Amino acid sequence: MRIWNKRENLKDDFVLTNLLYKSVYNEFIDHYRTQKSFYPLEKKYIDALNTIVETDDEHSLERIIKLVKREIQNLPPKCREIFLLSKEEGLTNIEIAEYKNVSIKSVEAHITKAFTILRNSIGDKTDIYLFLAFR
Repeated sequence: MRIWNKRENLKDDFVLTNLLYKSVYNEFIDHYRTQKSFYPLEKKYIDALNTIVETDDEHSLERIIKLVKREIQNLPPKCREIFLLSKEEGLTNIEIAEYKNVSIKSVEAHITKAFTILRNSIGDKTDIYLFLAFR
């Protein structure tokens, strides 16, 4: 359709097959670029679910998410608040720092502290559990 709509602008000696090839190629690249960011995230989510299903038969996904949320509630108040702004609300460290009127380093320190506490209380699979809890 694009070729037909732009037919007046085409040179008389152009080769249609080359134009079609290049057009299809560019469409593929454009489509791949727009979809590229979704595939790794979907794969990570599916892998996390598979890991839980395969290795944690005695734990249900609901129980794991409740555990994660309980452990997050046990974080120190300011640490919990900043962690939730980051993970639940999706704010960047800069946005959190401006919102809370603290330094970016302070935000980073609170998030690091939260991850350390959660890893100590939840264990090896903290990253997978957090990913599932905040999907």
